[in-house]
Formats: sequence, C-alpha cells, structure tokens
Amino acid sequence: MSQRTTTTQALPGKDAKALARALAAGDVTVFVDGTALRLPPAARDAVLDLLGRLGAGEAVSISSAAAPASAAAAPGHDPLLTTSQAATAAGISHTYLRNLTDAGIIPVEYRGTHRRIRMSDVESWLQAQRAASAAKAAGQQK
Repeated sequence: MSQRTTTTQALPGKDAKALARALAAGDVTVFVDGTALRLPPAARDAVLDLLGRLGAGEAVSISSAAAPASAAAAPGHDPLLTTSQAATAAGISHTYLRNLTDAGIIPVEYRGTHRRIRMSDVESWLQAQRAASAAKAAGQQK
C-alpha cells in the first residue's frame, strides 16, 4: 500500500455550523452507493473525528498509516499502533483490545495517557489464539 495524504480545506462558516449541529444531534448515518452502512467502531471513530474537526471549522489532512508490505517485513521494524489500529489489525473491537491490555494479556506502552501497542505483540496474540483454537478443534475430533 502506498502512502497518500489528502488535505481538505476548512468548511465555510455556515456549512461548518450545520455539520456541527448534525453531529451534536447524534444522527450520523453513512451511505455507500445508496446503502446505509454501519461502520466498525474504529472506522466510525475516525469518521466522527474527521467530521467533528470539519464542523469546528478546521482544515484536515488525512494520510494512510499502513506501511508498505516490504517495510513491514523489514528486520527491526515493529511499529507502535494506536488502540484503534491494533484492534483493526487483530480483527477485534476496540473495547475488547482495551480489556486485553488492562489484563496484561497484550503488552501496552503509554505515551502520556495514550496507549500504544507493538504490531509484534498483536501478531503474537493472534498466533496464540490460532494455536489455542487449533488445539481445541483437535481435541474435539478425538
């Protein structure tokens, strides 16, 4: 995946106010090709953050966070992820990931009050989950 950045200028005053009112009402629905789509929590949070900033009259820049496959495989490359990125990588909810870090099952580092999780720790947890699932399946087949 190549790195891209997109910048959106601040909305005009009346558009920013209208968006801020809609967000305050809590009525947020995403339509893709005319179909209402329920976003996963991490995507919903990202979209609401973006819309909130636009509603506050801010210009916004968005860039992809995923490293190219060649960089991810490079020795010594172990990126720190936000909890949302780690939850997405693991295919679990943000809340479940937070519970796993609170229980010490997945190691976490703090940057101020923000949790950061190493990609290698997410991958290790996923491997352990797969191994436990395979062992359970093998035990049931006997």
